[in-house]
Amino acid sequence: MSPRRQARRLALDILYQADVTGTDAHAVLEEWESTGREIPSFTRELVDGVRAHLPEIDRTIGASSEGWRVGRMAAVDRSILRLATYELRFGAEVPVAAVIDEAVRAAKELSTEDSGRFVNGVLGKIAGALDPREV
Repeated sequence: MSPRRQARRLALDILYQADVTGTDAHAVLEEWESTGREIPSFTRELVDGVRAHLPEIDRTIGASSEGWRVGRMAAVDRSILRLATYELRFGAEVPVAAVIDEAVRAAKELSTEDSGRFVNGVLGKIAGALDPREV
């Protein structure tokens, strides 16, 4: 697994834990660090970025997921979508196709059989709505 993929997966784990425990994501990150876990700078950037833009990220996801409210989504799918939406909307120098591929791969590995398709559909809508200069 590439270092960036590992950093994304670690960010996803932190965001998921924060979501299911109702804890601030940065506090989870600091807790992990205090136990001796090494947190790559890219992981920190992703976690802090999602945290800083969470209301806007959730609005974007909600507007792009027909028939699904963000709060009703499976926690792992919600965490995957939040991370990928952050990268699509606010991340630097990551190709849209790579962001979507990483998210779909994570959904297939970590969630239900249908999650890959669901994540792909939502992120496809979000990517389609981006300003062409942002892509």
